Amino acid sequence: MKRKIILVIIFILIFFSFLVFFYFKSNYNNELIEKKPQTESIEKENIEKINEIIESSNIIEDVSYSAKDAKGNEYFLKAREGTIDQSESNYIFLKSVNAIINLKDYKIIEISSDFGKYNIKNYDTIFSKNVIIKYLDNKISGDYLDFSWEKNFMIISRDVILENNENSLQADVIEVNIKTRDIKIFMYEENKKINIQSSN
Repeated sequence: MKRKIILVIIFILIFFSFLVFFYFKSNYNNELIEKKPQTESIEKENIEKINEIIESSNIIEDVSYSAKDAKGNEYFLKAREGTIDQSESNYIFLKSVNAIINLKDYKIIEISSDFGKYNIKNYDTIFSKNVIIKYLDNKISGDYLDFSWEKNFMIISRDVILENNENSLQADVIEVNIKTRDIKIFMYEENKKINIQSSN
């Protein structure tokens, strides 16, 4: 009889031990599940902070570059701020851009824009938004300018307006060959005409 009682007590103890074990194990797993999203969100925040630090470390204040070719032509570029391209270190994104092209035996060409992208290898520059070019008595404005120092070429497009003392014209594209000083003005669509207005 005593032996049966002892066996029953042992069985009850084992049963309760299993219950307690599974209870604590279940609670522990729930805590892990609850903590995991918090850990992931903390890790995400840390990664974002690291990325911010990397980006801010690539920002350069008061950027300036210059180039000079064998013929004595010079190119000066200044910007309020520059950011090195993460994927291609040869490129720098610019803000509040001003540039001067000083051609030998010719007048200075001035360029300004809100933004730019500069290639530190070949000096080619893309100017964008509120682009203004000034040379002689001419002022050309548009929203996009592709300038190649190597090719001595400028292509300005998007809402292009050329103004001088005599005329004002609107076109889709103006191409300027800096070397020969030739200018081509055209529309993308053949059936559209360049709008010219006389100042007189």
